Amino acid sequence: FVSILVIACPCALGLATPTAIIVGVGKGAKNGILIKDAATLEHLYKVDSIIVDKTGTITVGKPSVVNIESEIKEDELISILSSLENKSEHPIAKAITSYASLKRLETMPVSNFEIIKGMGLKGVIDNKIYYAGNITLVKQNNLSFDVSKIEKYTKEGKTPIVLMTEKEVLGFVMVSDELKEGAKESIEKLHRMGIKVIMATGDDKRTADYIASLVGIDQVVAEVLPADKLSIVKKLQADKHIVAMVGDGVNDAPALAQSNVGIAMGTGTDVAIESAGITLLHGDIRKVVKAVSLSKITMTGIKQNLFWAFIYNIIGIPLASGLLYPIFGLLLNPIFAGLAMAMSSVSVVSNSLRI
Repeated sequence: FVSILVIACPCALGLATPTAIIVGVGKGAKNGILIKDAATLEHLYKVDSIIVDKTGTITVGKPSVVNIESEIKEDELISILSSLENKSEHPIAKAITSYASLKRLETMPVSNFEIIKGMGLKGVIDNKIYYAGNITLVKQNNLSFDVSKIEKYTKEGKTPIVLMTEKEVLGFVMVSDELKEGAKESIEKLHRMGIKVIMATGDDKRTADYIASLVGIDQVVAEVLPADKLSIVKKLQADKHIVAMVGDGVNDAPALAQSNVGIAMGTGTDVAIESAGITLLHGDIRKVVKAVSLSKITMTGIKQNLFWAFIYNIIGIPLASGLLYPIFGLLLNPIFAGLAMAMSSVSVVSNSLRI
């Protein structure tokens, strides 16, 4: 009876999951992967679809101005644009303000500034309303614009920012961003894990398609609003997919919160990081692959731990209860029962440390 009590002590069972989780979370932190809770790590193990943003996730997020076409003086166009973009935190805004600083152009005071979600922004300069944004914003304002002017640029992966008033388009600038180091290899590794990668971006479709073709993205959803990203996540979840969302901007926050696992770039906005369950330091996309691998290794470790925790009891309890006594005359001494119980805990902890 004493042998049964000793060997049935559920220490190993109690250690099986938390030891593996603690080691997994610690290992993640050493590799720049900050995991908020155990549930996030467990959900990531089951993920079969990952949605990624473009700017700051697949690309570096430090675009620069590469082309300008204007119906007014070029310096005037850049000056108005930089005055508007000066109030925005978007990486593209920084590209325009940096270009204006390089040319030593003045920024003008802006009143009634407003962010138009997923499309651009507006503000009043010298009692005149100006808009700066993407082609969707041009269409929404019902302005005539020859899209063919920007097609040759967007096919090269460049992003257009159009400046307009309520009556006409004044011109546009094209900005270009570099791919993040390791982006292509990361997507390939995710594919090998059986994970589908979808890029959802507010950028122009041709630009998005070009970037996606460079890195091997499975599906592209371009010219989307923040609410659309949220809808994409919900639709995948409705189709029984386990979804991870990778993003870095304010616009990504609702989708990050809705997804089964939200992954924020450490170089992104505070609201994105707060909405996510995992934060990748330095915004390195290669850490997405590491995070998924870590979750799989950790969950495998948990299953192995539970196996060892149960196998000792499955074998030990019948032995301690005298099952072999009528046949072989064997009983389990309480001392050996204690040793077996201790060994089960040691084996579980040791297996966790292997992670």
